[in-house]
Amino acid sequence: MAVTLNIEDGIAVVTMSNPPVNAISVADTWTLRDIFVSLSSKDDVRAVILTAEGRGFNAGIDIKEMQSVENFDFLIGSGNACFAAFAAIYRTPIPVIAAVNGFAMGLGVGLVGSCDIIVASTKARFALPEVDNGALGCASHLAKLVPPMMLRQMVLTCEPVSAAQLHEWGTVYKLTEPEALLETAMDVARTISQKPAQVVRSAKIALNEIDLYDLERHYRLEQGHTYELNLRGDGSKAREAFVRGERTITR
Repeated sequence: MAVTLNIEDGIAVVTMSNPPVNAISVADTWTLRDIFVSLSSKDDVRAVILTAEGRGFNAGIDIKEMQSVENFDFLIGSGNACFAAFAAIYRTPIPVIAAVNGFAMGLGVGLVGSCDIIVASTKARFALPEVDNGALGCASHLAKLVPPMMLRQMVLTCEPVSAAQLHEWGTVYKLTEPEALLETAMDVARTISQKPAQVVRSAKIALNEIDLYDLERHYRLEQGHTYELNLRGDGSKAREAFVRGERTITR
């Protein structure tokens, strides 16, 4: 995957690209963390857009890469990288807009849920296929996007929800056609960038301080259950079935 950063007129655009489905590696997850940490100290950056190129926003962790490592090093490294990337996005004092062009699955939901505002394509879908993968994770972030009973339904069935539905609930701020996605996100970023910079940063920090969702603690709890499932062997069995082509993920 290539993760690129472009800054122009006070707006940073972070773009993920790994055809065909934007599955993400451990190294690229750390790159995302590093980019957002670096952006946090740039006084001239007023807003950030996190987006992707290709068929979808993010299909989650690269399962084939995970299964290429025999011990638990990849699993632990992946968990640490995801935790750090989500925290860096969430903690940056700069408002972050997720521009979701297609499916956001698993880790993709974690990325979106770590942002402040969501702009989505009419073709965008959100799902947590973790149970099918023998794992848990990012329900903490999905809880910010859907009502409580929908959260349970989505986690247990692995079924997706459309951006249109999230727009009706008020989770998605702007719903747009795919070709207008980035420009719509830019319009939102420009609106924010015109406001007093220090006031916006203080507002972002204050919003994190009063947030009802303790993302970091809750996500760590989910990760603990994932590690337990892997010790039992359930996680590896599900991932091996995916690699062998015996199971596919519905997007």
